[in-house]
Amino acid sequence: MEKRYFLYLKFKGTKYHGWQIQPNGISVQEEVEQAIAILLQKKIALTAAGRTDAGVHASCMVAHFEHDKNIVRDKFMFHLNNILSESISIYDLKEVTLDFHARFAAKSRTYRYSISADKNPFQEEITHRYSKKIELEKMNEAARLMLGERDFSCFSKSKTQTFTNNCDLQKAEWFEKDGTYIFEIRANRFLRNMVRAIVGTLLEVGEGKRTLESIPVLIDSKDRSNAGVSVPAKGLFLVDIEYPGEGFI
Repeated sequence: MEKRYFLYLKFKGTKYHGWQIQPNGISVQEEVEQAIAILLQKKIALTAAGRTDAGVHASCMVAHFEHDKNIVRDKFMFHLNNILSESISIYDLKEVTLDFHARFAAKSRTYRYSISADKNPFQEEITHRYSKKIELEKMNEAARLMLGERDFSCFSKSKTQTFTNNCDLQKAEWFEKDGTYIFEIRANRFLRNMVRAIVGTLLEVGEGKRTLESIPVLIDSKDRSNAGVSVPAKGLFLVDIEYPGEGFI
C-alpha cells in the first residue's frame, strides 16, 4: 500500500540553479531525488512546498513523496544524509495522509532576507552587503502599507504561469540582530521574485529615494517596472512553512 511522507530539509543554495530540476544546471530537487533513489532502490518524484530560485537558501523546505513500504525515520535520514552533499541536510521525516500535499496544504510560508554594511567573508554567500545608510523605521512603515490580501503583480516577474497574483501578506517587518538588518515576511503564497523585489523597493524608501505615499500607488499600478530592483538571491532564506495538524499521521 502506498504511503506518503513529508521530507524536511535545509540547504545552502549557492551552487544550485534553484529547487526545481533544470535541463542545464544542478538543482536541489535533482540531487535529493537521486539520493533517495539510491537508498530505496526505486525512482521517486518530490513535490515541494515551493520553488526557490537559483542561489536562494532554505532552513526549512518541505517536499512529499510516495513509497510502498514503511520507512524507518532515523535510519532513513542517517543514510540519506550520508549520500547527500554537504550543502543539503535532511532533518525530519513524517508520514502524512495520501491527500496531504506539501504545496497546496501549506497555510503560509516565511522568508528572511539579510543585509549588512560590513564585509564579512564568513557571511559573503548568505548575506547581501549594502553600505548605504538606511532608516529602518521608514522601511517598516512602508512594509506595513503592503499588508493584507491584494494583487502583487508589481513585485512579480513577468510571464509567470500563475492563476492569480493575489497574495495574503500577513507579516512584513525589519529588525536588527548583531549588526545585520533582517527582513521577515510571511504570506499564504509568494510570486516569483516577489520577496527580492519588495526588499529592493523598501531599501529605496530607507534611502529616501521613494516616499511612503508612493507604496499604495505602486501596488495599484500592478507594473513591475515601477518597483525597485531585485536584490541578490544570496541574502534570501526560506525559514518556515506552516501546515494544519490534521494531515499528519
